[in-house]
Order: sequence, then structure tokens, then C-alpha cells
Amino acid sequence: KLPLESIQVVLEELRKNGNLEWLDKNKTSFLIMWRRPEEWGKLIYQWVLKNGLTNSVFTLYELVSGDDTGNEEFHGLDETMLLRALQALQQEHKAEIITLDDGRGVKFF
Repeated sequence: KLPLESIQVVLEELRKNGNLEWLDKNKTSFLIMWRRPEEWGKLIYQWVLKNGLTNSVFTLYELVSGDDTGNEEFHGLDETMLLRALQALQQEHKAEIITLDDGRGVKFF
């Protein structure tokens, strides 16, 4: 058991490292991330490059649940974190999130 002050120090250090995000202004609810979105994006993009899939379009479902990604670390990744990872890739001009008839997808460059 840690005193409240110690807990706050640990949480602040996680936030500084990019592994924690506060979900409310009062700092009572937070998301702890094993990997930062940029790290997930890097793993996804390495898979794209390794498999020669640039200029390909995937649904979000295919990326995290498809047979092609079954052995990848990002397989089964939560959709919220997947979107954050893809947004990080989009900022680097390596991907573009697109809207499809039945949901969202991504095109890799």
C-alpha cells in the first residue's frame, strides 16, 4: 500500500513517459498504456513494410483480427489504441485513416 502522494508521483512519471493519459480533468480516471500509440504505430508500419503492403488498404478489423496479423504483437489491439497508433502514422504521412461503407480503414504509404 502506497500513500496517495507516492501514487501520484508514480502516475505522473508514467504520464511524463507517455504511458498514462488522464481521462478527466480531476485526474481521477486514467488510461495506462503498455506501449505508447507511436510505438504501436511503428510495429504496425514495420509489418506493412516487411510484407510489402504499402499502398494497400485495410479495415481496422483486418489489422487487429485478420489471419495475416495473427502472429503480430498488435493482433487483438483495442480499437481505441489502434486508432491512436494509426493517427500517429498519419501525422508522419505513413498512413491515412479512411471511412469505408462498413466502418473505418487505413491506407498505408
